[in-house]
Amino acid sequence: MVVDRNYRCSVTKPDDFDEFWNGVMEDVNSIDLDPSMEIDPLRSNDEVDVYQVFYNSLDHVRISAWYSLPKCVTGKLPAMIQLPGYQSDPPIAREWATKGYACISVNPRGKVRSRSQFDPGYPGLLTYGIVDRNSYTYRGFYVDAWRAVDFLLGRPEVDGDRIGAVGGSQGGGLAITIAAMRKEITAASISAPYLCGYMDAIELTHAYPFHEINDYLHRYPERRADVEHTIAYFDGISFADKIKCPVIVNIGLQDNVVPPETGYAVFAAISSDNKKFYEYDGHGHDAGKYIHSAIVDEFFATHLKKGN
Repeated sequence: MVVDRNYRCSVTKPDDFDEFWNGVMEDVNSIDLDPSMEIDPLRSNDEVDVYQVFYNSLDHVRISAWYSLPKCVTGKLPAMIQLPGYQSDPPIAREWATKGYACISVNPRGKVRSRSQFDPGYPGLLTYGIVDRNSYTYRGFYVDAWRAVDFLLGRPEVDGDRIGAVGGSQGGGLAITIAAMRKEITAASISAPYLCGYMDAIELTHAYPFHEINDYLHRYPERRADVEHTIAYFDGISFADKIKCPVIVNIGLQDNVVPPETGYAVFAAISSDNKKFYEYDGHGHDAGKYIHSAIVDEFFATHLKKGN
């Protein structure tokens, strides 16, 4: 199958996009972060201390995270925000700590240890409240990830001028939104970005999780216009023109979960003057991970470490 590298998605950024999200940010900024942090000896090792973290987010939902630090920290550290995939459990990011970063791996609402107040399940997360922008899952889910920046800014061992964001699939989509909405992000690595070009993606692939929307519309065809209106506020392409930091994006040309066409579309929409795109033929949703990982390491070393 030939991939159209000039593909552009049908989503139109709403005129009141900024007004909507500014209002959401005003709401969450009125809520005390109230972070807690406790060492987890079982998950720590000789090189890395791992902490269980909790903090408050939108609607006063308590969010969990793993926080990993290299032992014997001296001076201020660059920091990384690891953003999770759709169904997978957020990892304990010891690997980033061994490379010299303070790393928080976020568990947004509905994920492991963040389910006590909100748990739509899987499948279900993608379509929960999808007919209203104020009730849609990702209104809170996005903010839960963005508040990780506030946690890092409050940590004495972290250099707040050197914060990166990294993620694949849903994590890639979250990396787009956090780079757009939190100007403290210095650099972002985005892999196989999900949550971009929703309405195009459900026609380009019949794989889950995007197919959850097709299932929903099959059951409620009369709600299609409401669905399209809502998700335009959450589509990564609507956020992309707000990204100014250095960015790398990678996709797999044989990805049947996140259509590669949507990857080209969101990359074209990113406003950063320092952006680079990597495509991997013969790779699916892994997006060439084992080849690309060295590029990611060098990218963050360049933007978060060199010269500091």
